[in-house]
Amino acid sequence: MATAIPQTAHQIATSAEYKNDLPLILLLGWACGALLVAIRFGFGWWKIHSSQRKASLIECVSGLPVLSSPALIEPGIFGVFRPVLLLPDGIRERLTASQLQAIIEHELCHLRRRDNLTFTIHMLVETLFWFHPMVWWIESRLVDERERACDELVVQSGNEAQIYAEGILNVCKFYVESPLSCAAGVTGADLKKRIQRIMSRQQSLRLNWRMKLLLAAAMLLAVALPVTLGINHAAAQSAAASAQDIVGTWQGTLHIAQANKDLRIVIKIAKADGGGYKATFYSIDQGGQAITVSKTNFENGELTFSIELIGGKYDGKISADGKTITGNWTQGASELPLNLTRATADSEWAIPEPVKPMAADANPGFDVVTIKPSKPGQQGKGFTQRGRHFITINTNLNDLIALAYGLHAKQIIGAPDWAGNELYDIDGVPDVPGQPNVKQMGMMVQKLLADRFQLKFHHESRELSVYAIRTASGGPKISKTTSGPNDLPAFGFKGLGDLIVRNLGMAEFATWMQSSVMDKPVVDQTGLKDKFDFTLKWTPDDAQFAQFRGAMPPTPPAGDNPNAPPSLYTAVQEQLGLKIEATKAPDDVIVIEHVEKPSAN
Repeated sequence: MATAIPQTAHQIATSAEYKNDLPLILLLGWACGALLVAIRFGFGWWKIHSSQRKASLIECVSGLPVLSSPALIEPGIFGVFRPVLLLPDGIRERLTASQLQAIIEHELCHLRRRDNLTFTIHMLVETLFWFHPMVWWIESRLVDERERACDELVVQSGNEAQIYAEGILNVCKFYVESPLSCAAGVTGADLKKRIQRIMSRQQSLRLNWRMKLLLAAAMLLAVALPVTLGINHAAAQSAAASAQDIVGTWQGTLHIAQANKDLRIVIKIAKADGGGYKATFYSIDQGGQAITVSKTNFENGELTFSIELIGGKYDGKISADGKTITGNWTQGASELPLNLTRATADSEWAIPEPVKPMAADANPGFDVVTIKPSKPGQQGKGFTQRGRHFITINTNLNDLIALAYGLHAKQIIGAPDWAGNELYDIDGVPDVPGQPNVKQMGMMVQKLLADRFQLKFHHESRELSVYAIRTASGGPKISKTTSGPNDLPAFGFKGLGDLIVRNLGMAEFATWMQSSVMDKPVVDQTGLKDKFDFTLKWTPDDAQFAQFRGAMPPTPPAGDNPNAPPSLYTAVQEQLGLKIEATKAPDDVIVIEHVEKPSAN
């Protein structure tokens, strides 16, 4: 009784494992690089800190502690918030008093300029952005510029250029360079160029107010341009993401060439509570009943969803502007194009209002009904409801009696041969408002049989061979239905042996199994009172689906295929936690006294 959509088959699988792992791989690579840089800085800091711990205070210069250290590290300022000047032991014997005074003034220039703070900040930047070559180039430029600035200040303060240059060369001769850029020493940058600048008394270009203004504008531009570009890029990405957002209402027309008709399809997609997406499917021209989509996925602009209830799948690609989806609908053995357009409030197709259920105490018949011989070669067989319309396809008299009275064909005695051979399509509307339930559909068909087929019969009780559905050891493995209290039940086949059940109790399941699958009546002995949702796959044997043979696509024989589903009896036990056993039991039969072929419409 599921809504039917013409048979169509396409399946696509997408793998994104590598793509999903790439951010983690990049993060691990960055972390390893940052750790190595941090270790390098930490080792340099430890060497200077060890030298400071072994040093002794010898004097204070302008409030700055001056320490003498046994380490052969060049003179330098160490520390940011509590700086000290470290001098190597014996430096007074290697440098003249004038040379040492110039070197100390060089270090005091570093202190006044807060060069250690600048380079501490740059070390943090290098640790985070170690992969970018610009941060290493900037470091070399900072070292060069800070040494140039300090050299100029030392010479301008009255120190003899030659004496100062000789002092730097003597430091380079006897001591090693500071292992940390944030511990400002005296030997950094290109030594040859420094000596040339000192001896030639080259000075950096003095900036007038115009040049300062131009430099400030350049700095603002350097900061504002990346920020502006970043904001524009983020806005563009946001617009693109909005265009690619799949949430909304989509609609398109499915053309059925063999039936020469079009079906209007509407898909409503929303965000799921646990992440991802959820969707609802509507076939407007088939009643517009809401069908919940089983699985919905949208990734890299590709939308895929499947509807287990009707065995349908969709695969489409969204356009760059996010307004259309080009794709294919598959259901069964063929594939049909289905292109969807994002609907607006003005363009959205109206979905028929759900039909309210018929009053529980109603006893309906048909207000209007047509009975036509089925088209030769027509595929499919069964009963369905589309809105208020009750519809059957490829049904014979035995099928109608079985539905009307909840019987198996073997519980019908005295039927003529044509009762099992001649097939009819029925379309009717009940004479009572609302949508009938299964019991009320039976009432409608009972009145139809009496009126149009002139059916007369009486009941008897006979002992019959039956199948009993019972609970297997370990208990049932089926889930209670997620359908609402007014939702219709569904008992439908995607193919022989491929069953989908929704919102059905065990007694109803037994009735539908006996009327569509089994070669004997089926009785419910599970004692289960709830309604359930489940699927069941098995390989039918020759005794099953006798009334469906020729009306549905044949199921290939299992043969030696190791992946073929098991038999019905094994499948019921393994997949449902139930069992079907043959037994004998007294059961109701009807004995036909009179019946005629249906009267004209």
